[in-house]
Amino acid sequence: MKTDLDRGIQIDDESFLDEQMGDDHVSTNATTPLRSGAFDLSDSEKIEIIKKDVANILETLGMDLTDDSLKGTPNRVAKMFVNEIFGGLNPAKKPSASTFDNNYKYGEMLVEKNIVVYSTCEHHLLPIVGRAHVAYISNGTVVGLSKMNRIVDYYAKRPQVQERLTMQIVQELQQVLGTDDVACVIDAKHLCVNSRGIRDIESSTVTSEFGGKFKEDATRREFLDYIKLETVF
Repeated sequence: MKTDLDRGIQIDDESFLDEQMGDDHVSTNATTPLRSGAFDLSDSEKIEIIKKDVANILETLGMDLTDDSLKGTPNRVAKMFVNEIFGGLNPAKKPSASTFDNNYKYGEMLVEKNIVVYSTCEHHLLPIVGRAHVAYISNGTVVGLSKMNRIVDYYAKRPQVQERLTMQIVQELQQVLGTDDVACVIDAKHLCVNSRGIRDIESSTVTSEFGGKFKEDATRREFLDYIKLETVF
């Protein structure tokens, strides 16, 4: 047993470690941790189960679900979880990222910056909101610009830690493009830091993943300089 000094109560070792891991935002794996049979249920079946669970949570908290404002909340939350904010858990929603021959022989890096990131912290299920900056150097193939945004959005729409999200975006584009020369930087605010715990509303978290040529100082610096450029519009 250990003592939670802030609350002066005894808690078991496993709960203490789980709580510390969540507050420290530790990632244990570069891949999303999914149980076996994660896709056995249909989306509609998941919604029905989650709806009951949300209702139970609200009722346990003391809310009156017969109130007109609340009676539809369990269904709304369940549909939001499955169809929207955790839609990236469904492999059927993975964007198809068709590639094209680099016929115009563009040999410099391509940077897509300020991609909006809406994700959810897997430790407290609170929002992560920020921007992703993604770049690659073609080795003969290119990918549509909107597909880069869709890849970011797909991996963001699941319970996440920012480090894993950054790595997953790079790994996906490396596979799609057939090159290691991919980089990603994410700058985001975590509401689990901003609205609870330390309640620091000013801080943000920056993560990066550099592959191939982006590990070289000059190439990495060029990418980071592009990020700092002001957008024209």
